[in-house]
Amino acid sequence: MPTDQMPGLFDPIQLGAIACPNRILMAPLTRCRATKAHVPVPLMGEYYAQRASAGLIISEATGISAEGLGTPFAPGIWNDEQVEAWKPITEQVHKAGGRIICQLWHMGRLVHSDFIGGKPPISASATRFDYHAHTYEGTKPYDTARALPVDEIPRVIGDYVRATENARRAGFDGVQIHAANGYLIDQFIRSSSNLREDDYGGAIANRIRLLGEITQALVDVWSHEHVSVRLSPNGETQGVNDATPEDTFTAAAALLDSIGIAFLELREPPANGTFGASDVPPVSPHIRKVFAGPLVLNSDYVLENAAAAMADGCADAISFGRTFLANPDLPARLAADAPLTPDNPKRWYGQGGEGYTDYPTMAEQSAQDEVADAS
Repeated sequence: MPTDQMPGLFDPIQLGAIACPNRILMAPLTRCRATKAHVPVPLMGEYYAQRASAGLIISEATGISAEGLGTPFAPGIWNDEQVEAWKPITEQVHKAGGRIICQLWHMGRLVHSDFIGGKPPISASATRFDYHAHTYEGTKPYDTARALPVDEIPRVIGDYVRATENARRAGFDGVQIHAANGYLIDQFIRSSSNLREDDYGGAIANRIRLLGEITQALVDVWSHEHVSVRLSPNGETQGVNDATPEDTFTAAAALLDSIGIAFLELREPPANGTFGASDVPPVSPHIRKVFAGPLVLNSDYVLENAAAAMADGCADAISFGRTFLANPDLPARLAADAPLTPDNPKRWYGQGGEGYTDYPTMAEQSAQDEVADAS
């Protein structure tokens, strides 16, 4: 299709059941503003509502179970208290005209035993990330995981189902399965962390089996129009890697296409990226050939390369992370080609509104500048 006929960033798009007014999505961003018991707080409603002009907000990674969440002050969605705390947050987003889905998270071997009563975390195999975990008592070496027995897999899938049902009760517009970045599902997908010799290990079809079973279960519980997936078909991430990423992730995308999902998001840092650059050739062009649904690309995008990716037909939408963090009105800023506010890395994580809800919109910045000029 000629470039001038391709939709642009500011054109609407239908992502499953969700009608998005533009193709500028807010990527999931862990911010650690919940309570120690992983209960969302009201400040999170203000934060998300400020960013309601996104075509779609993908929430921060949200734990599906106590077993699967090992990040201090990250939110969960496995119990009633958490569901009730999420309800006013999604309501604020909707009142501001926005749309928000819940990203469902199981960290697998990246859960330190401190979070789960001293028990080892679960993973595809008995492996360990040779790095340190952040706990409420400071940083500690990661534990060696326990290989998830086949007879426990239905329990884990059940946790995803319960979290999906809870997300629906909490007022989310859908869910996204976090199958990227070296967390549990990615630990099953990639060859370096999956050393199994059963039906969930070895051949690519086996290593992507858990992804398919979880996705199908959530589609059955809600619908294919309300379930999406995030993959990271790049190189090493949080200690996991794959020997044949093109083959592995293209097969994963083809499986998701056969199930039918609302959209597929790929975190794929470019080779010259500034944050987590990849040394692996892009897999997304191969995925594009086998996945017929909307494809969303993420990582290191600014206006120029995002517009180019859309014009070239590489993506149907772009999700922006750190850029959205510091620019709550990002679609308006991109439309005006206005300067972007830089983010404060020291306040990416932590409690309170500093570096969270205090980033100004263009209008607010202009008013502040006028006051400063007059003084």
